Amino acid sequence: MDGFIVEEQRKTPVYGEYDVLVAGGGVAGISAALAAARQDARVILIEREYVLGGLATLGLVTIYLPLCDGMGNQVIFGIGEELLRLSIRHGAEDKYPAPWLEGGTFEERKAVRFEVQFNPHLFAIEAEQLLLREGVTILYGAVASAVSIENGKIRAVIIETKGGRKAILAKSVVDATGDADICYLSNAKTAVHAPKNPLAAWYYQYKDKSIRLRAQGFCDVSNDSSNQKVKPLTNRRFLGLDAKELSEMVCLAHSKILDDFIKHRKSSADLWPVSIPAIPQVRMTRRLDGACVLDDNNPHKNVDTSIGLTGDWRKRGPVFAIPFEALYGNEVKNLIASGRCISVTDSMWDITRVIPCCAVTGQAAGTAAAITDDFPMLDVRKLQRILVDNGVKISF
Repeated sequence: MDGFIVEEQRKTPVYGEYDVLVAGGGVAGISAALAAARQDARVILIEREYVLGGLATLGLVTIYLPLCDGMGNQVIFGIGEELLRLSIRHGAEDKYPAPWLEGGTFEERKAVRFEVQFNPHLFAIEAEQLLLREGVTILYGAVASAVSIENGKIRAVIIETKGGRKAILAKSVVDATGDADICYLSNAKTAVHAPKNPLAAWYYQYKDKSIRLRAQGFCDVSNDSSNQKVKPLTNRRFLGLDAKELSEMVCLAHSKILDDFIKHRKSSADLWPVSIPAIPQVRMTRRLDGACVLDDNNPHKNVDTSIGLTGDWRKRGPVFAIPFEALYGNEVKNLIASGRCISVTDSMWDITRVIPCCAVTGQAAGTAAAITDDFPMLDVRKLQRILVDNGVKISF
């Protein structure tokens, strides 16, 4: 039945007050919370699930794509490199980049991308322990459902929890939800990914006495793997912003996993699924439409307001500077985006949505949030000095 329910006006208890609230515990959120805490801010990270890492862990997209340009040059440092090393602290699952981690020559580095495949469970726990050591408050099972805005700034983020509806007061807010949820709730300008998402059904399987990642459907395939053909699982595509559609997507992915297991079980009795994704495997849904919209037309161009660099994981060569203005809009002064939420064109979105770039924009957003509650008015040179002091490369 269509229609509306009129709710009574109610008082919402305040859960706490913080300098920085980070919404979303994926790699961008982890990076933002870590960066803000290291600037002595009082930080809370709210996460819908009960494990950190987002798509990288719960979604089983366990490929830490390159920190390099494919030409032998590392372009991502800082927290982006710190988290890569953390993800393989107990050993890499695959793609161990020995030339990069063991002092290889330039020619050896040029031949191998600086990327790894990691264990999602260990990475999630190690990231959690790192944030706790840095003094970050982690609130699991918290879904942002509304915001309270006063004088052009978010005063509080309203969350739904197991204990009911709560309000968290914060001076600055980082939207690292992956879906620009806080931007949307704040009536900031946003844009959706019109092409929508193909179906993915990645899972881990035990086979031939080892556990392997089985990537079905939509895959992040670089030009280096041009001989690897990606076979669509279905012609249907998914926007990823509606509960009914997401539920149908997840159920369809589960059925594809079961079909794949049954098909290959016939030829291998020693085959079992051991882990399936705990969240939908969508990549691009909704983003901020910010003070500038970054495109991929001008690689290798220095930008005065750059907060970091990123390579193109899909091919060797291009490197892009990310302007600070791509992280905020003009409608809500103390709201900044990171990760998949930043302001980019569709073609650039495919470059910036992946783990390394999420760490770059997360570090910049968290650092900025710790030093201001008015992002359009921030002296970006101050932000740049802090980022450079913390190992970030911001120019060519």
